[in-house]
Amino acid sequence: MNHVLRPRSGWGMPGGFLNKGEQPEAGLRREIREETGLELTNIRLARIRTMQRHLEIIFVAKGVGEASVQSREITELAWFDLDSMPGEMSLDQQFLIRNILSTDE
Repeated sequence: MNHVLRPRSGWGMPGGFLNKGEQPEAGLRREIREETGLELTNIRLARIRTMQRHLEIIFVAKGVGEASVQSREITELAWFDLDSMPGEMSLDQQFLIRNILSTDE
């Protein structure tokens, strides 16, 4: 998705912050629903990493429903093949997506 809060390129994986007391899976479901309208099934923890002062918890899931922009934070959303990700997407995001999906097979 193309997110207005990402510096330089907005394209990348969906994400957000947890509310106080919110568990990671519940936060994931809420963020995806708020931003895309999708419900999630088959949620699986893919990776946990630190990025500066942030802890990133990365999941893989299946989206159910028709995705559409539901938030002012998102300018557009799209699905891409691994070989056709937007060129302006950060190399870190591209590497992370490729790495997670290659271990998912």
